[in-house]
Amino acid sequence: MRMIFHHPLPVRPDAQAASGIRPYRMIEAFRALGYEVDAVCGYADERAAAIAAVDRRLAAGGPYAFMYAESSTEPTLLTEPHHLPVRPWLDFGFFARVKARGVPIGLFYRDVYWRFPAYGAALPWWKAAVARLFYRYDLLQYRRLLDRLYLPSLAMGPHVHWVARERMAALPPGYAPRALAHRPADALRLLYVGGLGDHYRMHALFRALAELPQVELTLCTRAAEWEAVRDQYPLPAAGNVRVVHRSGDGLIELFEQADVCLLYVEPQPYREFAAPVKLYEYIGAERPVLASEGTLAAEFVAAQGIGWSVPYAADAVGALLRRLAADRSLLEPAHAALRRIQDRHSWTARAREVADDLTRVSR
Repeated sequence: MRMIFHHPLPVRPDAQAASGIRPYRMIEAFRALGYEVDAVCGYADERAAAIAAVDRRLAAGGPYAFMYAESSTEPTLLTEPHHLPVRPWLDFGFFARVKARGVPIGLFYRDVYWRFPAYGAALPWWKAAVARLFYRYDLLQYRRLLDRLYLPSLAMGPHVHWVARERMAALPPGYAPRALAHRPADALRLLYVGGLGDHYRMHALFRALAELPQVELTLCTRAAEWEAVRDQYPLPAAGNVRVVHRSGDGLIELFEQADVCLLYVEPQPYREFAAPVKLYEYIGAERPVLASEGTLAAEFVAAQGIGWSVPYAADAVGALLRRLAADRSLLEPAHAALRRIQDRHSWTARAREVADDLTRVSR
C-alpha cells in the first residue's frame, strides 16, 4: 500500500510546537500501519522535487491508496521563509493532478485564528489583509479539490466557509505511547505543559495556589514565553510553583511525578472548538485532566469522565483541589476512564481513521 503525504513545511522529529509535532507523528503513524509514504514536504524547492517523483509514478500507472495533507498555520502559498508566493501553482496544481487520477484527497485544516479579531494585532494592517486573502484562497481550493476536510473538531465547522459540511470530519490530535511510572508524593502534584500569553491565561489558578500549600504546580513552558509574562504571575510564597522549560523525553519525569494535568486556562471563543495536543498527551500519560468550563477540552473531559470541568474562578478550582489533596481516591474513577479510552486516541488510531475514511471515499 502506498500513499502521498503533503505538508508545505519541513517535517522534523524534534519539533516542539503542536503545528510541527502533528505532521511528524502522522507520517510515522501511517508507516506503522504498513503504508509506503511518499512525502511531499519541505520548502518549495524540496516539494517540487518530490512532486516530480510522484507525478512520474502516477504517469506510469503506479497506484496510490489516498493522499493526506496537513495544512500550515500560515496560508499554503506563504510558507516560504520570506513569505512570498514564489510558486503559486505548485501545490494546488499537484492536488488537481492527483485528483484527476482518481486518488482521494483529505487535508487536516489546523486552525482559523485568522477569522478572529485578535489576528494580526502585531502586524501592519496590510500584511494581515494580504494574509487573510491567501487564507480564503486556500479554502476555495479545498472546496474544489478535497474529498474530506479534517478539523480539530466539528465545532470549528461554522468558522470554515465555502466547504460543504458533509465533507468535513473531526480528526483531533493523538498521543505517542510511552511507558510511564507514577511517583506519588505527599503534596498533590499538578502539571501544565504548554504556552502562556493572551491565549493561555492562568491567573485564576495562581490565585488559588497562593492559598493551597498542600498542592504543587509544575509549569512547563518555553523560556521566552515565561519571561514575557512572569510579572503577571507572582510565585506563591509557599514555594509550591516551579517553572521549567522542557520538551520531548524531558517531559517523562514530569508526567511520572504528576497526579493531575491541566488545561485550566481562561475561556475564549477559540477554545470552544480548539482540540489541544496536550489533552491527548495527557490521555496517553494516563493522567486525569482538570479543564476550564466553556472550552471544548472541558466538554470532552466531562463527557469521557477523565477528569473535571471547573468554572474559571479561583474559588471554584481551589475547592476542587482541596478535595483532591485530601482524598486521592477521588482520582481513581478518572484513571479507570482513561484506561478505557486510551486505545482510541493514539496517533496510529488517527491514521487508521483517515485510511479507513479515504478508502471508503474511493469506492
